Amino acid sequence: MGKRWVNGLLSRLFILLILIGVGIAAWWNWANQPYSQEGSEPAAVQLMITPGMTAAQIAQDLEQEQLIRHALTFRLLASLQNADAKLLAGEYQVSADMTPQALLDKLLEGPVVHTVKVTIPEGYTTAQIIDTLVSKGLGTKEEYKKVIENEPFEYSFLADIPTGGARLDGFLFPDTYFFDPEARPKDNINRMLKRFEQEVTPEVMTKLAEMNLSIQDWVNLASIVEKEAGKDADRPIIAGIFLNRLEIDMALQSCATIQYVLGTQKYVLSLEDIQIESPYNTYKYPGLPPSPIASPGHASLDAVLNSTESEYLYFLATPSGETIYAKTHQEHLQNQAKYMN
Repeated sequence: MGKRWVNGLLSRLFILLILIGVGIAAWWNWANQPYSQEGSEPAAVQLMITPGMTAAQIAQDLEQEQLIRHALTFRLLASLQNADAKLLAGEYQVSADMTPQALLDKLLEGPVVHTVKVTIPEGYTTAQIIDTLVSKGLGTKEEYKKVIENEPFEYSFLADIPTGGARLDGFLFPDTYFFDPEARPKDNINRMLKRFEQEVTPEVMTKLAEMNLSIQDWVNLASIVEKEAGKDADRPIIAGIFLNRLEIDMALQSCATIQYVLGTQKYVLSLEDIQIESPYNTYKYPGLPPSPIASPGHASLDAVLNSTESEYLYFLATPSGETIYAKTHQEHLQNQAKYMN
């Protein structure tokens, strides 16, 4: 009886080991496939390896960027090839149609020798971004215009944006990039959209739902905050003021939207300026403008999500750079008389 029991246990263990082995083999086969689906054409991605990064850290970045299916696969392959001692810091061009082994091979080849460093400041318009890219020799205005107006980009945050030349306004994220000089304009635009995607976390989506704001509304409002706020400390307060105005259907009366229409920065707007006919004129038309007026950075995006609650409805920037707040129009007029003369 005891011998039969032992034999039965050993048989069950043997079967279990076989099933585990089959499961591991199936997982390994799955994890070693390219992240992208067959037939798709993923854009090239610039991967930055900083000095001191380990293969484990790189694996996490690859998984987060949706370049590999599981970080453990890359870590095991790197360990087998002693990659930690061979990886060099620098910029690498990779894509999601590469297997983990192909990615590792690419990294072991060494970084791209020549890249073009481009810094896109917060608050730049799409036109300014294009001018910057063109000035660096990364394509022509005509090429970027075609990409922005016509090329499809498979991002959920672009699902409900209006069509036309302004459709990517606000979504080309301001940051410092290292572009491959041979990359297509579409790849460069995609890089900036990919960077914006990192801002759209599950926590952000939950917060937007609580605030009853769409992603387009969020970016739209953040772009105004970006242009109106002189200091980081002012951003959440100004965002709160605009949200207060939206809540009571009061016109935003943002000077930044008028400057966007005029195409120039004017410290003091004339009566004629604020009467200009444009859907972007937030003095004439309540609510948000048709599209963002600039590309907001993380601080302005965060300010909208975590605005400061107050009873303020007005603010003004003094010549010294200080922002003065008011609860009533009468108080605002008094502040104008005190600080602007």
